[in-house]
Amino acid sequence: MRPPRFSEQQGFGDHQGLMDDVYKHQRYAYDFTRKFYLLGRDHLIEQLNAEPDDNILEVGCGTGRNLLKASRFFPGTQFYGIDISQEMLATATYNASRTPAGNQCRFGQGDAAALDTFTLFQRTEFDAIFMSYTLSMIPPWEQALHEAFTLLKPGGKLHIIDFGMQQGLPKWFRAILSRWLGLFHVSPRADLPQALSALATREHADVSYHSLYKDYCWYAVLTRRA
Repeated sequence: MRPPRFSEQQGFGDHQGLMDDVYKHQRYAYDFTRKFYLLGRDHLIEQLNAEPDDNILEVGCGTGRNLLKASRFFPGTQFYGIDISQEMLATATYNASRTPAGNQCRFGQGDAAALDTFTLFQRTEFDAIFMSYTLSMIPPWEQALHEAFTLLKPGGKLHIIDFGMQQGLPKWFRAILSRWLGLFHVSPRADLPQALSALATREHADVSYHSLYKDYCWYAVLTRRA
């Protein structure tokens, strides 16, 4: 069963405005500061195993950091990025213009809870899709998860990296991290494993799940059966 659609135009505008306010100034230092606590992103990129002529989408592409790194790692692959924030997309477009790898990347504004990749990119399916610390920032995150899965080609994979529950780390660390993330409207999804399993069962898909860095973050792959 498909989750109810959250994203009417007003909801889109409200969340876009919030994200633009959050990142209006942060975007200039975002990549430098986030490398210290958005762990596992490069691990995800390596696991994409992209082939030339593949089409890969990132939902919540932010500054384009992941896409540009992936495009250098996988020459010949076409990458697409969607973000709700115009501020972040402006930075992504600028960053892409400064490197030859940017020629492999296209960006567009969209809502993860109501993806319309045909209007943005004239594509309705992708070989792989990834979400890097995205679900923890989307209020209707289960809907966003379903939206991304429906855009996979048969045999395609949805890669997810996001905050775990830090069960292997000290309590004081978890408390500080929770307060810090709250400043940026980030909410780790404690029931992400259950949501992935439910989606896999519903869609007859395969799912793998790994806890990394003492449960600091979770890495999961959902595969649409061919």
